[in-house]
Amino acid sequence: MRAIHVKSYVSGPADLTVTTLPSPTPQPDQYLIAIHATATNFFDLLQIRGKYQHQPPLPWISGSEFSGVILSTPSSNPNPQFKKGDKVFGASQGGYATQICAREEALRPVPKGWSFVDAAGLMVTAPTSYAALVTRAGVKRGDYVLIHAAAGGVGLAAVQVAKAFEAIVIATAGSKRKLEVAKGYGADYCVDYNKPKWEEEVKKLTPKGRGVDIVFDPVGMVNTSLKCTAWNGRIVVIGFAAGNIEKVAMNRVLLKNVSLVGLHWGMYAREEVETVGVVWKGLFDLMEQGKFRGTVYGDRQFSGLESVGEALGMLGRRETWGKVVVAVPQERGSKL
Repeated sequence: MRAIHVKSYVSGPADLTVTTLPSPTPQPDQYLIAIHATATNFFDLLQIRGKYQHQPPLPWISGSEFSGVILSTPSSNPNPQFKKGDKVFGASQGGYATQICAREEALRPVPKGWSFVDAAGLMVTAPTSYAALVTRAGVKRGDYVLIHAAAGGVGLAAVQVAKAFEAIVIATAGSKRKLEVAKGYGADYCVDYNKPKWEEEVKKLTPKGRGVDIVFDPVGMVNTSLKCTAWNGRIVVIGFAAGNIEKVAMNRVLLKNVSLVGLHWGMYAREEVETVGVVWKGLFDLMEQGKFRGTVYGDRQFSGLESVGEALGMLGRRETWGKVVVAVPQERGSKL
């Protein structure tokens, strides 16, 4: 197989190279999958630099999210959920490769009518956004929902989930193009959060200027968002894409009766496994109803593992929107 094999930490994605390796041998509880598309993530950038909280021991294959076709089923499982030839998507260490081994709990069936490229970016962003808005914030019809970085992978997923629950979405982003993308995915209003006093513009969009009911924050903008959060508002902290972990003015949380909660989707598989199935059922229901579609960056296409470095570079420089996905051609000996 071919893969991005990291033997030592690198300064940036431009230093990544593709290596030919033996095909992986699955453990008795693992499937072997031929990868047809692989998605990029910010944590991939941190891993290759040796700065992520979950660092695999060197050497290792980079990447995580993927979609592809089952080549073999677990030898220890006489009744596997998937069979040879099934189309699946998932996440497991080693997504930047032509083949990968993964356990059953790390896989889901590719939704009917979805391409490998669209499905490759589902495993991390879609359940994160759904669990944040539905499980943690209790989004409902008529809620005003402020979604920060709305043109990002989790942002576009959140816009669609909120609209599916008949909420009114106010999307923020930092460029005209990204605001256009958010609008195209269903956002009712769009606000540039680089503008001074953007929070006042947000308040004016709500009934009687009361503020938003829910704030979806993957950036680290809680303090400023409190200025435009309504009484009894709910703020869900998804991450800190801006790079700094905030120190929140808790007096504002108290004075507005705000609920401030976090969402660490990756921990549900360990701490609250029963919720994982509930979230995925909700997402698949939305897909079947045509209320949730792929969020793949479409301003240019990436094909072949050699293009992973460029894709990661653009992602790191915040030049993209949605999920940046790389197609992985299957033809033996083809120029990737």
